[in-house]
Amino acid sequence: MRKISKVKVLPGYRLQLEFDDRVSGTVDLSENVGKGVFALWCDPLVFEQVRIGSSGELVWDDRIDLCPEALYLKVTGKKPEDIFPALRHQPAHA
Repeated sequence: MRKISKVKVLPGYRLQLEFDDRVSGTVDLSENVGKGVFALWCDPLVFEQVRIGSSGELVWDDRIDLCPEALYLKVTGKKPEDIFPALRHQPAHA
């Protein structure tokens, strides 16, 4: 399981992330602003209060948390089965 080790807020609801394996990249979260729980981010100052939680996830107070693995997939362009090999479909044998 990946953990986020560094986060830097960038303009336009983007975040520069670094993970525990030193992979780094930018994620654009602007498409979420104003939707559901992400209405909290309508105030850009709230978005800027992001921090890394105890499990390496991104958190905004106790109201929003984002899974580090999902963000890792966004940064790397990988598929879930690339980082979770157990998800690979095994062919059934008759």
